Amino acid sequence: MITLNLIIIIVTALISITAFSNNNLFQSWLFNPYVVKLRNEWHRVVTHAFVHADYSHLLVNMFVLYFFGRNMELILVNSYGFMGKLYFLLLYFGGIIFATLPAFKKHINNPNYNAVGASGAVSAVLFAHILIMPTEILYLYFAIPLPSFLFGIGYLWYSVWMDKKSNDKVAHDEHFWGALFGILFMIAIDVRHLVNFFSQIYIWVSSFL
Repeated sequence: MITLNLIIIIVTALISITAFSNNNLFQSWLFNPYVVKLRNEWHRVVTHAFVHADYSHLLVNMFVLYFFGRNMELILVNSYGFMGKLYFLLLYFGGIIFATLPAFKKHINNPNYNAVGASGAVSAVLFAHILIMPTEILYLYFAIPLPSFLFGIGYLWYSVWMDKKSNDKVAHDEHFWGALFGILFMIAIDVRHLVNFFSQIYIWVSSFL
């Protein structure tokens, strides 16, 4: 079955792979706040999510999106019917846009800041999933079992650490803000998602007492 999530993955992969050998495309789609303001190239706010720094960057983002995006789309459709499809698109593309806002403000006068990748959108989807299923077991490095809410904490710490350490073109700073959007978006749909989040964690913690 062709899902919205799968379509996004295919389109992103095709564009990213094309951009690896087409520098003009890469340069015209990456996110540079200075250029966005100077040239009014607002398309970059969205298009940067469809190009990636390299194959490993693309693979990681699409791997995470494949599993969590597939589940989130199914959860939203099962809960809200046709509107669930719209919610999924708003979650994904809202994550792209929202995650760029802090970087836009911080680097608006910095012509040397560039960012690419679907990190903001993927983080939005991932943390929406964590909010809905906080105690689902995920495997760090495919070996260490963690409840997803603890995995999420580690993921955010790593993103902040990499943002300070790394000088690559990966939008590490978007991870946190995309995650925040995913959480806020799901709460905006139904505040009971937040109540259920804490209830599930309370039950999980109680099981060890």
